[in-house]
Amino acid sequence: MFNLAHTQLHTLRDVLRFAVSRFNEAKLTFGHGSVEAFDEAAYLILHTLHLPPDKLEPFLDARLTDDELAQVLTVIARRVTERVPASYLTHEAWLGDYKFYVDERVIVPRSFIAELLREQLAPWVVDANNIRSALDLCTGSGCLAIVMADAFPDAAITASDLSGDALEVARKNVEDYALGERIKIVQSDMFEKLAGQRFDLIISNPPYVNAASMQTLPQEFRHEPPTALGSGEDGLDATRKILHHAAQHLTDDGLLVVEIGHNRAALEAAYPRTPFTWLETASGDEFVFLLHREQL
Repeated sequence: MFNLAHTQLHTLRDVLRFAVSRFNEAKLTFGHGSVEAFDEAAYLILHTLHLPPDKLEPFLDARLTDDELAQVLTVIARRVTERVPASYLTHEAWLGDYKFYVDERVIVPRSFIAELLREQLAPWVVDANNIRSALDLCTGSGCLAIVMADAFPDAAITASDLSGDALEVARKNVEDYALGERIKIVQSDMFEKLAGQRFDLIISNPPYVNAASMQTLPQEFRHEPPTALGSGEDGLDATRKILHHAAQHLTDDGLLVVEIGHNRAALEAAYPRTPFTWLETASGDEFVFLLHREQL
C-alpha cells in the first residue's frame, strides 16, 4: 500500500486521510502526546513539512512536492511498521506550551506534575517567592526542572537522575531554555549524591510501573528506557526510597510532591499511617501526592 501511495496521493488532505487509515488499521497505541490517530497524523505531517503545529486547515488542499510526499510517507511508514512513538520520530515533546528535545535515552514527557507547577502548587505553596531551593528527582529529560524554574523564579533548581544518558538530554534542554545558571544537573541514584543538601520543594516523577504491567506494555512504550518505567513487583520500589529519605533533604517547612501513576491503592495499603494529600489534576486525584516534611 505504501508503494502505491506516492502515485495516488497529492494534497495534504489526501496524506492525512491515508495516515489516519493506516494508523487505525495497524491499531497503534497512543499516549505520548496524542490520544487518537487523527491528532497524531496531523502532528507528524505538519512537523515533517515544517508547518505550524496548530495551523492545519489553511494547508489541507495544498499539493505536496515529490520530495515532501516521500518524507511524509517515510514518517508514516515508520510509525506503523516500527511503532515508534511520534516524539522519537520528531525529537520533540510538548508539556503545555513547553517544547523539549527527546530521544530514546529518556521517556517521553507526560507528567501531571507539570500541570500543577503551572499553578505554582497553589494553595499548598502560599508564596512562590518562598521557594528558594528545589529538587527534581528522577529528572529524565529535565522537563519538570525547567517548568519548575519558571514557576519559582527565585529558586535554585537541582535536577538529578541515575542515568547519565538521560542527563545528556536534560543538559540540552536546560541549555535550550538558557537556564544553565539556575539548574544544576547531578547524576545520582536517588539521594545518594545529595548528602547534606536540603530543599524547600522536592518533586519527582519516578519509575512506577509494576512488574505485571511491564510484561504487557504496548510496543510503543517498549521503545522507552525500561529502567525509567519499571519499579519492582508493585511499582513502588522507587517511591519507597523517596519516602524513606526525603525528610533528610527537606527544609523544616519543605514539601514533597510525587507522581505514582495508578498505584494509589497499593501505596495507601503499604503506608496506612501516612496522611497523603492527593492533588487534583485534569485526570483525577489519584496520581500525585503531597506530604509536608513533618508528615514523613
